[in-house]
Amino acid sequence: MTNDRTAQRPLRLWPGVALAAFVVLARFGLPVAFPDTPIFGLESDLVALLGAVVGALAIVVWWVFFSRAPWAERLGAIATMAIAVVLVKSISHPSIDGAGMGMLLYIYAIPVMCLALVAWAVASRGLSLGAGRMSMAATILVACGFLALLRTDGVTSNTTLGSDFRWRWTPTAEERLLAQAANEPEPVPPALVKAAANEAPTPTAIEPPAAPAGVRTEPAAPAAGAPATALAMSEGPAPERSLSRVEWPGFRGAERDGVVRDVRISTDWAASPPAQMWRRAVGPGWSSFAVSGDLIYTQEQRGEDEVVACYRLLTGEPVWRHRDPVRFWESNGGAGPRSTPTLHGGRVYSHGATGVLNALDAMTGKVVWSHNVSTDTGRKVSDWGFSSSPLVIDDTVIVAAAGTLAGYDVATGQQRWTGPKYGGSYSSPHRVTIDGVVQALLLGGPGAISVNPATGAVLWIHEWVAGPIVQPAVLPDGDIVIHALTATGGQGTRRLHVSQEAGKWRVEERWTSNGLKPYFNDFVIHKGHAYGFDGNILSSINMEDGKRNWKGGRFGNGQMVLLADQDLLLVLSEDGELALVSATPDKFTEVTRFPALNAKTWNHPVLVGDTLLVRNGEEMVAFRLTLDGAATR
Repeated sequence: MTNDRTAQRPLRLWPGVALAAFVVLARFGLPVAFPDTPIFGLESDLVALLGAVVGALAIVVWWVFFSRAPWAERLGAIATMAIAVVLVKSISHPSIDGAGMGMLLYIYAIPVMCLALVAWAVASRGLSLGAGRMSMAATILVACGFLALLRTDGVTSNTTLGSDFRWRWTPTAEERLLAQAANEPEPVPPALVKAAANEAPTPTAIEPPAAPAGVRTEPAAPAAGAPATALAMSEGPAPERSLSRVEWPGFRGAERDGVVRDVRISTDWAASPPAQMWRRAVGPGWSSFAVSGDLIYTQEQRGEDEVVACYRLLTGEPVWRHRDPVRFWESNGGAGPRSTPTLHGGRVYSHGATGVLNALDAMTGKVVWSHNVSTDTGRKVSDWGFSSSPLVIDDTVIVAAAGTLAGYDVATGQQRWTGPKYGGSYSSPHRVTIDGVVQALLLGGPGAISVNPATGAVLWIHEWVAGPIVQPAVLPDGDIVIHALTATGGQGTRRLHVSQEAGKWRVEERWTSNGLKPYFNDFVIHKGHAYGFDGNILSSINMEDGKRNWKGGRFGNGQMVLLADQDLLLVLSEDGELALVSATPDKFTEVTRFPALNAKTWNHPVLVGDTLLVRNGEEMVAFRLTLDGAATR
């Protein structure tokens, strides 16, 4: 066949090849070469992603203006890329189409197609004009079309690609769980539930209202052969006795500070590693646990139902499940609730990702009352779902719909108040006491807002960047440490001194630090120093001036608790590893590691006595830890 290109000037290939090499090195080389070093003030992973896009656009400029290709091929390649993106977008998996606020497809497709264009230009020099153009179109279409074969199970910091890519036809963990639901254990007999929770005087009975349409409570999953679904109803054993003790009442413990007291564990995990008590599949969600006696509570998604579930601490056996017929999903975080249940007065208070606020009998899961916070406050569901864990102060249960606080009567569920209508928050309300005044503090809206928990009246506001996710911290002298976010991650931390003078509240900034920039990973305070995640790397700062003590150890988007009696951090990394790290300001010291979970893990760990509870969106596990000295549960 005659080579129609012989009469044309040869392509100027070297700029395209050089730019293609730049794209590959930027995307995959930077995170490896600079894993712990910010570049231009940004995390290396983000710079790598942006660098690849910039390099790809430079390839487009080279091809159109400097490649010497015939204009039909120059413009034809760009047109083919546009057509390929439109076609793939129409058939791509929803997780691909919606990820990265709708930009993921473009972020990955443009560099892939540009690299394919350069590869074609190098390989097609001996082809005829017609064959070359046909192969060019095919190469671009195939390169972009590859993305139609994938789905993403959400963002992750554990891969250089930034997303947890899977073949779209492989079942998700939730689909596998639903497929085996009929084989789950029989319900725990009510008598055993009563014994597990430790008997207490019977509380004053409150007649529960009829369950909302579609809501149902099960003693546990049906036995094999039972129907997979049930009618919209509430069923289960008769109400038992109330809980007599609550070891871990909800999100990050009693003070929401992530601190475990009166427990010391052995740190020699080579000699006495965590012993697995049980492991079981769980529905997706980023909930942690509440614990009372032998009962644990969490939230999960199971198909089209959002679930509040009770399991046995010692065995992992299901006790009951309450189901609301709602489903939340977004491509970055996946499906399921983001909040953690709260135990108070024999009830479980739960807040779902779409705003369903439930008060349930802690023994049976029976509905006491239920509201939709989104409807009550007039706030639409946030992009990443409502994530506020309920906070009970006196006789008011408080939640946040994005940055808008709302208070409800704990007994009747009657809405008492709605705070100012702010957005931009994924944090939970936090109880603080300043100058003897109990307050509900929320990071969000203008920055930080504190209200009277009984009335919702605003006490004080501190303006900073909106959009926080983690909890504030309260120092021994009453000062408050808050954080802020930017579009690219954590911005920093700030210490505030709040006081009351002549009936007026005054807020003073003590310092602002970029030595600790949490994203959605909570930090802890210990002996005058903070410990938390600066991006994906553990960091410590001094509370006196905000200056960094040290930075080290990559744990991804992990979470932690502090063992205060032992100067020890128990870290659960994003890839499911447990690690012990010294909570001392002199240097970063990792003591030991242990594999616990096998998938992306954003959930907060819980330690009650010698029992460690961890979970992610696929499974939950209980470990027995060897205690070092006296411990109490």
